[in-house]
Amino acid sequence: MRQQASLWIVALLILLPACAPPAPEPSPVGEAPLFAELRRTVEAFRASAGIPGLSAAAGYEGRLQWAEGFGLADVENRVPARAETVYRLASISKPITAVATLQLAERGRLDLDAPIRTYVPSFPKKRWPVTARQILCHQSGIRHYNGSWFEFNLTVPFRSPSEAIQVFQDDPLVAEPGTKVVYSTFAYVLLGAAIESAAAEPYLDYVERNIFIPAGMEHTQADSVHAIIPNRSRGYRFNAAGKLENCDLVDTSYKLPGGGLSGTAPDLVRFALAVRQGTLLEPETVRSMWEPQRLRDGTLTPFGLGWRIEETAGRRIVGHSGNQNGVTTHLVLQPESGCVVALMANLEKAPLPELGNQILALLEKLAPATSPARPSRQ
Repeated sequence: MRQQASLWIVALLILLPACAPPAPEPSPVGEAPLFAELRRTVEAFRASAGIPGLSAAAGYEGRLQWAEGFGLADVENRVPARAETVYRLASISKPITAVATLQLAERGRLDLDAPIRTYVPSFPKKRWPVTARQILCHQSGIRHYNGSWFEFNLTVPFRSPSEAIQVFQDDPLVAEPGTKVVYSTFAYVLLGAAIESAAAEPYLDYVERNIFIPAGMEHTQADSVHAIIPNRSRGYRFNAAGKLENCDLVDTSYKLPGGGLSGTAPDLVRFALAVRQGTLLEPETVRSMWEPQRLRDGTLTPFGLGWRIEETAGRRIVGHSGNQNGVTTHLVLQPESGCVVALMANLEKAPLPELGNQILALLEKLAPATSPARPSRQ
């Protein structure tokens, strides 16, 4: 009996390493004075804004340089936020979908200026044709949310973007395409359906093979309500009385390409750097993606193709923000210097753009010599 017990113990010891949870991703290390200043800036901001948990990451010289977590990822269970904490990406899903679309255009599999019904014939015919290019720069005329509680808090699962277009497909366009900026998450759902058609594979399979893996985004995936996602943060909001509470439930599968992915702050930095360095797109495509688009009458808009563009004191900033149930996200990149910042908070409507600007200014002031211009792809 004692010998049998010993054998069981040996077997258990052999199995334990395989069953143990993976070790957390170490935070990058580097210049202590810069990182200490970043740490002070982020924590002071988090505390003053009442944000429960926040993860921040920064890159320069062509690579991820710093990432840390602050506060609590789970308030009820006192779980600290870490660099590898997973949050909903919210609308930062859109630049990822934009890159996928432009990849297919580069490969001759999707025409940006063809009617979107070329790829999604099940989308009902509208008064005017809609193109992928118009969707990318929010000029398609496809509506955004209608303001109802139901649309913000859908709990119905959808198997694909091609199925999810039923949420809005029968509604008329709210503007003639090309004549007005109409920011629309639903338009990006339609774009995801076009990607599935042009790529002849599910949206998630395509972006995993062609974006997540090449960019080193190891923790980016669908924001599934059923999947076990290690290090996933809980989500919070302030109620009308200013008290912190859990956010409303939602199944984001209905808007996967426009706001249904999840990931980490380091992954977002890796994504932005991979775009800038020509890993995911040709340099000429990147340049056109980051140029502000115009309406038909010549009016300049704040949107490129899938990215928001800002010009401040001669400095160009590209990026995107996101806000949905239980999360606020922010990604900014200065293309010329190569400095990039990603912020993810488990609080709705957190003022992250303000913090992003502070960190970007610190990077441009204190970081070592910035990386060279984007290399050409061989």
